[in-house]
Amino acid sequence: MKNSIYQFSAKSLRGKEISMEDYRGKVVLIVNTASKCGFAPQFEGLENLYKKYSDQGLVILGFPCNQFANQEPGTEKEIAEGCLINYGVTFPMFSKVEVNGPGAHPVFLFLKKRLRGFFGGKVKWNFTKFLIGRDGIPVKRFSPSTRPENIADDIEKLL
Repeated sequence: MKNSIYQFSAKSLRGKEISMEDYRGKVVLIVNTASKCGFAPQFEGLENLYKKYSDQGLVILGFPCNQFANQEPGTEKEIAEGCLINYGVTFPMFSKVEVNGPGAHPVFLFLKKRLRGFFGGKVKWNFTKFLIGRDGIPVKRFSPSTRPENIADDIEKLL
């Protein structure tokens, strides 16, 4: 199915290749993250959404990215520790990726093509959020400034 996220895989922070197929039937929120970003407190809001809705089928997937003002310079281990210690993150986090340019991860190439943002086919900044339905089809894109709690209504509609 070429129009769903299920055709892709990504490496977890621990280096294990994870198929997006593992999330079939779930509502997925994909976020490009950066622990040194001014939006980093959104980790807490994302974790709250995850705790509130994971039993109903929500999964949040964090993809650290260092393409914006060097705001995710750490190693995979440092990223994992920082997310857990500073924000109590328990949702899946993946290895650092690029979201724009020739090295952009295939998941983000797909998401940007399906849900073009205000700036066309680019991710403008950290904490851009992509909401995907239970069928693996991208539904809605949210700007970095959209607070996680403001996405709850859209998530509930898909659950």
